[in-house]
Amino acid sequence: MRIISFSADGIKNAAEKGFYDWLKDQDADFVCIQDLRCSEYDLQDKVFFPEDYNAYFFDDIDGKANGVAIYCRQLPKAIMTGLGFADFDMEGRYIQADYENLSVGCLLAPRAEPGNTEQIQRKSEFYELLGNHLQKVRNKRREFIICGSWHIAHSAGDVQDTERNSTVPGFLAEERQWMNELLESGYVDAFREINSDTDEFSWWPDGKRTENGWRSDFHIVSRGLQYNVDYGAIYKSKEFSSHAPVIMDYDIEL
Repeated sequence: MRIISFSADGIKNAAEKGFYDWLKDQDADFVCIQDLRCSEYDLQDKVFFPEDYNAYFFDDIDGKANGVAIYCRQLPKAIMTGLGFADFDMEGRYIQADYENLSVGCLLAPRAEPGNTEQIQRKSEFYELLGNHLQKVRNKRREFIICGSWHIAHSAGDVQDTERNSTVPGFLAEERQWMNELLESGYVDAFREINSDTDEFSWWPDGKRTENGWRSDFHIVSRGLQYNVDYGAIYKSKEFSSHAPVIMDYDIEL
């Protein structure tokens, strides 16, 4: 089973840069797209509704920022939008496809700019709520794959310039500790199960692929799937946004 996760910086812009042309050849079972920056209503072109997929969207209330989508080859039993976080759910940050024993989620975590204490505090509140949620769902009789733009680089090997970014939101000590605790509590960074290289980045906030790379786009999976990870890659041959698609293959049958 192949899952592709991609943060688009605006899905219309990514389409113009060839994302959907590339996607046709990937044989993915799920495609999780974050940061659409438009509403589903605005997507009139059929390119945004690929054949052979069931397409689901969850917009920001204004339909101009954030937004997530999930394309499912197999019809899900249910679609869940939002996480039950009153202060965040209207921002279009999470959508989940449920199957008999598996849930696949698409996440867009808040981003904070350096020095913006209000954004940093709000991001911290989101992570606290998310951590509590992920502990609660561990009690369910199903496995989880939650992929997307987490806006955290977990370790020094996930940031190209650690000195420059040591005080930048996304690489703050408390954020990395939050991810440590998550990964110690029953979840796994799927990409790191099969690739330990320290030059595998998925986001370049400055816009240049040779500078200031971050790996902040994750597939976080419940520990029961730890040994079902078959393959992982970050596609960098073409640029569709400041983020690169993360491709993961799992030995899972729906």
